[in-house]
Amino acid sequence: MKPPRFWISGGALARLLQPVGMIVGVAAALRQVFAKPWNAGVPVFCIGNVTVGGTGKTPVALWLGRFLAAEGRKPAYLSRGYGGSEPGPLRVDPLEHDADAVGDEPLLLAAVAPTWIGADRIAAAKLALAAGADCLILDDGFQNPALAKTCALVVVDAAVGFGNGLVIPAGPCREFPEAGLKRADAAVLIGEDTHRLAPRLARHLPVHAARLAPRAADRLKGRDVVAFAGIGRPEKFFQTLSDLGARVIRRFAFDDHHPYVPDDIQPILDFAYEKGAVPVTTEKDAARLPPDQRQQVDVVAVDVAWDDAVAVAALIRAKLA
Repeated sequence: MKPPRFWISGGALARLLQPVGMIVGVAAALRQVFAKPWNAGVPVFCIGNVTVGGTGKTPVALWLGRFLAAEGRKPAYLSRGYGGSEPGPLRVDPLEHDADAVGDEPLLLAAVAPTWIGADRIAAAKLALAAGADCLILDDGFQNPALAKTCALVVVDAAVGFGNGLVIPAGPCREFPEAGLKRADAAVLIGEDTHRLAPRLARHLPVHAARLAPRAADRLKGRDVVAFAGIGRPEKFFQTLSDLGARVIRRFAFDDHHPYVPDDIQPILDFAYEKGAVPVTTEKDAARLPPDQRQQVDVVAVDVAWDDAVAVAALIRAKLA
């Protein structure tokens, strides 16, 4: 589902739905108040957000897993497995599972560290600990109070922020933004801060600015490309390609986590072949492609580039201690 425009701009429909959003927001707040989180006995890091949709959580979670491993720790990821049919809890095996079974994000996480999916975060955590993990990373789950969190990072897309600031269905927020920020240890602001969100966020908590840097994508500079993406904001990916110097001659935007079938992709491949262009997508989208079509598509992966990597590392090390 594409987010409605009034989630950003507000307006009459947002005001009409605001009472429902207030109820949802109060229910989310009460869930936190009356929760009795389980203490895993190891550091638990949560990479979450206050809004629905993609903000850059998974690249931050991937960075954190690599960082913790470099520090000599044995991290494990916990994910709900959104979009997958397996209820869990189970460990993701990229050689056995596909995105239809476990979701796209867990497949990316499993390439960095052992990854467990399941709606029951406590059950998944116990399995991860039994397998030898000495710290846990929640990819999403900021609103889930089941596990006691050592450190919670709220990821914010600088281009859209909190939209109109209202709670679903009146706006894009999963809870009242101020309530979420109070529970977080720091905010991660992804992208150019054209709306001056950093000073507003800094009134509540520390802010660490970052950007998503394409990995080894110079090969596309000056090339004609046909781009497609089914992520939170496909236009962000299209702009990234343009910033790389690629000529994006056609864009195909799908809903976030769209379950691709061959008939979705073949017309894109045919068009690209006809125009002598390169079909290009994101790493997360590639995980959902049929295998034979995945081989025909160029995949652009991204890494998190911090404005102040030393400060972020200091925060994580302090939480480990």
